[in-house]
Amino acid sequence: MNTTQTITNLKLSPQMVENLQSIGYATLTQIQEKSLPYTLDGQDLIAKAKTGSGKTAAFGIALLNKLDIKLFRIQTLVLCPTRELADQVASELRKLAKFAHNIKITTLCGGMPYRPQVHSLSHQAHIIVGTPGRVLKHLQEESFSAENINTLVLDEADKMLDMGFSEDIHTIINFLPKNRQTMLFSATYPDNIKKLAQSIMTNPAVVEVDTTHQAQVIEQVFYEANSTSDKLYSVMKLLQDNNPSSCVIFCNTKIACDELADDLERNSVPVLVLHSDFEQRDRNEILAIFSNKSYPVLIATDVAARGLDIDDIELVINYDLPYDMQNYTHRIGRTARAGKSGKAVSLVDNIKLFDEVKEYANLSNQIETMKKEPLDKNFRLEPIWRSIYINAGKKTKLRAGDVVGVLTASIGLAKDDVGKINTLEMCTYVAVKENVATKAVEGLNTHKIKGKFFRAFLK
Repeated sequence: MNTTQTITNLKLSPQMVENLQSIGYATLTQIQEKSLPYTLDGQDLIAKAKTGSGKTAAFGIALLNKLDIKLFRIQTLVLCPTRELADQVASELRKLAKFAHNIKITTLCGGMPYRPQVHSLSHQAHIIVGTPGRVLKHLQEESFSAENINTLVLDEADKMLDMGFSEDIHTIINFLPKNRQTMLFSATYPDNIKKLAQSIMTNPAVVEVDTTHQAQVIEQVFYEANSTSDKLYSVMKLLQDNNPSSCVIFCNTKIACDELADDLERNSVPVLVLHSDFEQRDRNEILAIFSNKSYPVLIATDVAARGLDIDDIELVINYDLPYDMQNYTHRIGRTARAGKSGKAVSLVDNIKLFDEVKEYANLSNQIETMKKEPLDKNFRLEPIWRSIYINAGKKTKLRAGDVVGVLTASIGLAKDDVGKINTLEMCTYVAVKENVATKAVEGLNTHKIKGKFFRAFLK
């Protein structure tokens, strides 16, 4: 929910204000409005805020504002629970940092080659964003020095502790200067977070906003589904009734994800699957293609609950209720982001878990019975977008504007035919309308981009 508070009221440089306004930060979200006065003043901060509330900018604006750009040393460390979240935080920080040249932001995550990270660190950076395990490994092997770090951010701290990173976090902090600013962001605030905050922070300010999902923002519904066949029918009925362009279905296990994907594909529903069996390159591709809306359904375990940063997911389905109640909040928080409305439907085959969810989320919902009506055999969940893979990315200096230019000026697509573009380190995914996808691919393979030919094909 936006407020009337604007960035012009903050003590920021004109260049930063101009950049923030150009990328959509003319007004502040609640978490930004409440936290920035403290963080810009150098205070430690504990912020309780759900994903999608604008928290990356809440700490990003503050850490960039105090950055000494001329000092080419690591000054800020941001720790995240997952590689996906680290990549998204780094991407958002790069947008915020466009007010100045040569701000280097490096990601350090497990699942990625180690030696190239060491090489990159040898050339220094201003900001590191990473997962605790990989950051600690680099510190222990002296890949970089922590002596100039004056800002530490723990993003989604509750998830990091849930994943067993408590010891790693404390060990990392032992490497850092004691005289620093620490910001802790968490969707929930259990006892282990309180204990962590007490041990690493100095007189922190505490802010809290929108930590529960309001009924008018997310419509939450619970349906009885006592068997696998009940659940499959319910999922198909929900897809037919809502016809979402973007839907996430959460299962508790990898096996359930794979089996549901097979069932939906047999019913002509195009799906993507995301769980811990996938390599990082595959995970990046899955998230890029899903965010491009070229596949309408993503089936995932909770490994993805905190890694999705997509503003317009219309429908979340809990195929299984989670065993960890905090994951219920994180799952349904994939919809109704940035003040939009959304719908979260849970299929209930365990009354005990349902009661725990009601108590945890302070709900008065009852379990409903879905009316069994014949499914439409002609139903197709057809995306209007297709994703094209291009074998060039940030490492080859390929920018989104270069791709758009070739597609529109050289190949002849209309601007409306080109959708979201995700530029990764070594490749790029661009969404185009289904009816021009073949033309776009053929054109990309026969036209140079920035004076070079690259390979392109449909995903």
